[in-house]
Amino acid sequence: MLTFIGLGLYDERSITVEGQAALRAADAAFAELYTSKLVGASIEDIAEYHGVDIEVRDRAGVEQHPEDILDTAEEQDVAFLTAGDTMISTTHVDLRLRAHERGIDTRVVHGTTAQTATSSLTGLQNYRFGKATTLPFEYAHGGDGVPGSVLDTIADNRERGLHTVVYLDIKVGRGPDGDDPAHEEYMTADHAAGLLAEHLPDTLGVVVARAGSPDPLVAADTLGALADREFGDPLHLLVVPGDLHPIESDALRELAGASEELLEQ
Repeated sequence: MLTFIGLGLYDERSITVEGQAALRAADAAFAELYTSKLVGASIEDIAEYHGVDIEVRDRAGVEQHPEDILDTAEEQDVAFLTAGDTMISTTHVDLRLRAHERGIDTRVVHGTTAQTATSSLTGLQNYRFGKATTLPFEYAHGGDGVPGSVLDTIADNRERGLHTVVYLDIKVGRGPDGDDPAHEEYMTADHAAGLLAEHLPDTLGVVVARAGSPDPLVAADTLGALADREFGDPLHLLVVPGDLHPIESDALRELAGASEELLEQ
């Protein structure tokens, strides 16, 4: 059996009760931290809290060379761990399909995602979000500024009146000069807002920082203004709202500090 377990958003306690039981019952556990991570806990914290040994795999060890994970799952119960939800905010469908090709049973134990937390913290209604996008570091996409695909996604959603979640790049094990095991970098919301403000300076943006932690932060202002603020420790993301329902406007005013003038634009 290969069980995909979402660890949730923040620390070793963010996992669901079902996920905790599955992890503690597993014979072996693997994890990946290259798509996201729990900023409130190290992998050692997670292993100690749940009383298990966890082997961390890099991207190549999951996506290109997962044979030892699958070999183990043919003989034992294996847990595969990621932050968030393994099939939503970070998708590992390919690994699951490879397991099925080898006759290995699989199941998914879901965790809280950044998408659902963003809706909850901002008051923006979940069904009014369109396609999400990811804003990469400039060096990661080989160009300057914002890729056209990111701007197109925001524009398409806004044309339909929909909100856009902009996930911010994470680089673990790879930096500007290529592979680097010591490199760990998280794009901040002020940096992201600054990049987007070059194209949409007076557009409303909403920052969500440290969703799932004891001290989440939500702030709404123009992208130009958000670029000049600091939002503390990671992880951060941005939302570019579309048309606002009156309740959503009230929520951004009360929960995110949006000005009446900005909401009326």
